[in-house]
Formats: sequence, C-alpha cells, structure tokens
Amino acid sequence: MARLDADREEARLEVHVLGPLVGSITERSGVAAEVVGADGTAGGPGGVRVRTDARRLERILTNLLVNARRHGSGPITVTVSGTSVTVRDQDGPGYPAALLREGPRRFVTGTPERGQGTGLGLTIAFGQAQVIGAGVTLSNPAPAGAAAVVTLPPA
Repeated sequence: MARLDADREEARLEVHVLGPLVGSITERSGVAAEVVGADGTAGGPGGVRVRTDARRLERILTNLLVNARRHGSGPITVTVSGTSVTVRDQDGPGYPAALLREGPRRFVTGTPERGQGTGLGLTIAFGQAQVIGAGVTLSNPAPAGAAAVVTLPPA
C-alpha cells in the first residue's frame, strides 16, 4: 500500500491471452471456483489479447476470489468475456451499500461482526488495477450475491 500511495509502482505490461491467464491465476489462488470462457481458442471468448502485468492481475483476482469465498456464499464463478473478468458469488449478501457508493476504504471491512478489521483486499485490488490501466466495478446482481468486474486494456 505504501508503494501505491507514493506512486512508485511501475507495471510491466506485456501482451497476454486473457482466458488461459485467468484460468491459471484462478487455479493458483486456492479458491474453488468455476471458470467460464477461459478456453483461449482463437475467436473464443477467452482468446482475447490484453496488455497487462500478469503479476498484478494475479494480485487483483486473488483478492477478489478470497473476498468472494470469505464474505460470499454459494458457488463462485470467474467469467472471461472480451477484455473483462467477472468474479461472482451466487448467494451471498452482496457488497455493503456504502462500499458500492463510496468505493473501498482501507481498514474498513463493512462487516460489524468482524470489528474494525484491516479490510485491505479491495483497496489493494483497486490500487493495482489503476497501476495496470484496468478498471474495477462492484455490483450486487439480482437475486443475490456480489460481482466484481475487472476490465483490462486490449492489446
């Protein structure tokens, strides 16, 4: 976080085929999740090339996956579509309204039962996304659960 705050982070941007990259990141995360659209075949949904820093994308997606497991419920899906990756839990309570309205704030977890906590996962994900030129959007899709969409720059 200190390096992000000091604008000392420099991305190593390279061209990657998004689907296979997301598949391997999800597998290494240790979070049980179904990966959709990551086949990486030419013309397939996961075959799109993006310009990103794979190490930073791994930090982003791993934080989102761990949050989905910790705070969500039901199956977790990771969907690759175009230059976007969606991490979604199907049955959890969703993101707190304040988080959707104001975005992540470090040291605030939004869950009273966890006390003050050190909720840095989403703050780190958003900060790393900024470094690589990606966007992160949070939502609570109906009927339940939470979704985080990471949109990467095309190659």
